Amino acid sequence: MRCGLSAAQNGDGRDARAASGGDDCIMSQLPTLLVAYASKHGSTREVADAVAIRLREHGWDVDLRDAGDAPTPDGYDGVVLGTALYMGRPHSDARRFLRRHHAALATMPVAIFAMGPGKAEEHDLAGSRDQLDKTLGRYDDVAPDIEEVFGGVIDPATLRFPFNHMPAADARDWDAIQTFADGVHEAFAGDRSPSGEAVGGVDER
Repeated sequence: MRCGLSAAQNGDGRDARAASGGDDCIMSQLPTLLVAYASKHGSTREVADAVAIRLREHGWDVDLRDAGDAPTPDGYDGVVLGTALYMGRPHSDARRFLRRHHAALATMPVAIFAMGPGKAEEHDLAGSRDQLDKTLGRYDDVAPDIEEVFGGVIDPATLRFPFNHMPAADARDWDAIQTFADGVHEAFAGDRSPSGEAVGGVDER
């Protein structure tokens, strides 16, 4: 992304930091991460939003996008992909994102999280991890720096029979989600972008 341009001028919906005087940036553009989410009823999007907020607190420039409409990862310094798990596999938008962009993801820092069972019991979470790993196993070139599964949300009002008779539940562990975001920061800060530069490096002049 070019320095000194507004989101409209930049053409991609993201603001570039303008220099205070002259055309040169006083500070190099902050490393930009893509946080893409595949969510059917909104709970995964809420988690992705929380992850994005936490990463911004750590100093990252974050572009939060629906995975179904997300741009190519090229040009970003790292990617966080979040997906809901349905019927034993990730959301179709997440699978499509991986299928289209796995070659680019293989060249950059990547973190993946999934929203799994309605109970945050280790046995249930382990089953969801197996489901996620089965999908990721199709892309040997993608090696996530961090991979995590969280308890999900059951809202009977959004489900079809017979699942709409299940009790409502929200097993999201927000402390664990914040810890995940902190781990992404630590892993990505010491990793390398496609250009070979340290992702977390900021060039102050």
